[in-house]
Amino acid sequence: MGLFNRFIAKVRGTSTASTLDWSEIEVELLASDLGPTLVAELITAAKKMRGDDAEGAVREILRSKLSSKSRTLSAELATNVIMVVGVNGTGKTTSVAKLATLLHSAGDSVTLAAADTFRAAAVDQLTTWGQRIGVDVISGKDGAEPASVAFDSVKVAVEKKSKFLIIDTAGRLHNKSDLMAELGKVKRVIEKGAPLTEVLLVIDGTTGQNGLAQAKIFSEAVDVTGLIVTKLDGSARGGVALAIESELDIPIKYIGTGEAAHDFAAFDPDSYIDGMLA
Repeated sequence: MGLFNRFIAKVRGTSTASTLDWSEIEVELLASDLGPTLVAELITAAKKMRGDDAEGAVREILRSKLSSKSRTLSAELATNVIMVVGVNGTGKTTSVAKLATLLHSAGDSVTLAAADTFRAAAVDQLTTWGQRIGVDVISGKDGAEPASVAFDSVKVAVEKKSKFLIIDTAGRLHNKSDLMAELGKVKRVIEKGAPLTEVLLVIDGTTGQNGLAQAKIFSEAVDVTGLIVTKLDGSARGGVALAIESELDIPIKYIGTGEAAHDFAAFDPDSYIDGMLA
C-alpha cells in the first residue's frame, strides 16, 4: 500500500475508518521518516485541499518538495573527479563499484581510487570489483594516508585521460568532528590535483531521520552535491529521501536496490512519488 493512501482518502472524504483523524495521519507519516517539519507542512496543505482531485494535489505538493537541481553527474571536464563519502555500513564501497559499472557500461573511461585505507577489506573489495568490471583501481601501501592515495589517483586519472575518477573515502561517523575535519583535508588535497566535480554522499534509506542528520553534517564538511540512497523503498520507510531533498535541497542522483552490480539506477522522482501514491 502506498504511503499516502489513507492521507488521500481523508482529503477526499472517502475514508472508511470512522475514527480516522489528522493526528492518526500525522503519526503514520512520521513513522515513514518524513520528519516533523515536512509532515506539518503536508498536513497544513492537505486541510486546504478540495477533495475532487486529492491525488493530483498531493502529487503536486510532494513534487514541489523535491530538489529542482540537476540529477545528472557533472561531466564537462576532461577528467571529472567524484568523491564518495558516507558512514560505515551504508554500502558506500559497493555503491562506488556500481556507479563505475554504470558509467563503464555507457562507454565512459573510469578509474577507481581505493582511499578507504583504514579498512583493508574495502581496498580488497574495490580491487575485486575493478577486476570484474575491467577498470583500473589505484591503491596505496597498507596504512597509507587516504589523502595521498586520493592525490596520486588524480595524477594517474588525468594522465590516462579517464573521463571519470571515483574516489572511495573512509567511512566515518558523522558525529566525530575530528574525522569530519580529516575528510575536509582529503577534499582539499584532491583539489590541488584537479577540480572536484561531485561529492556524493551515500545514505542508507532505512536509517530514518539519522540519514537527514548525516546529510546535514557531511554537507557542512565537504559541500555534498548529490546523494546515493541505498535500500530505498518509496512505499514504506522511504520518506527520508523526500525529507532530505525538502530540507537541504540536495538532489538524489542514484539509488541502490540490491546486491548485484546492476542493481543501481538514476533516481526517478516521478517513480518515487508513484510508489508513495500507489
